[in-house]
Amino acid sequence: MEKPLPIHSIMTAVIQEQDLEPAMKALREQEIPVRHFSSTGGFLGRRNATLIIALTNGMAEKIIGILQGACRQRVEYLTLPLEGSPLPMPTPVPVTVGGATIFTFPVERFEEV
Repeated sequence: MEKPLPIHSIMTAVIQEQDLEPAMKALREQEIPVRHFSSTGGFLGRRNATLIIALTNGMAEKIIGILQGACRQRVEYLTLPLEGSPLPMPTPVPVTVGGATIFTFPVERFEEV
């Protein structure tokens, strides 16, 4: 049995739910181990997906490139209430959503038991 490569860091990426399938497909095509779970965004309360990716040295830039290709930004129009008014504004406000928000954390210790 082949010994797995050492994990040096963990990358988490929060993406829009509609980008989950293309992102997972692109990562799996490159044989990058990835897990995901559903999450909810705080800003707009939209459904997201959070990806957990184990990294060996030198993989971060490759994965960021894959996510840039699979996760795109979109402009959505929202009607927001005026401050102090219960009525929405008559004109929708454009809000840019999407892409990927990426965090990378070092791994001090990794064991498989």
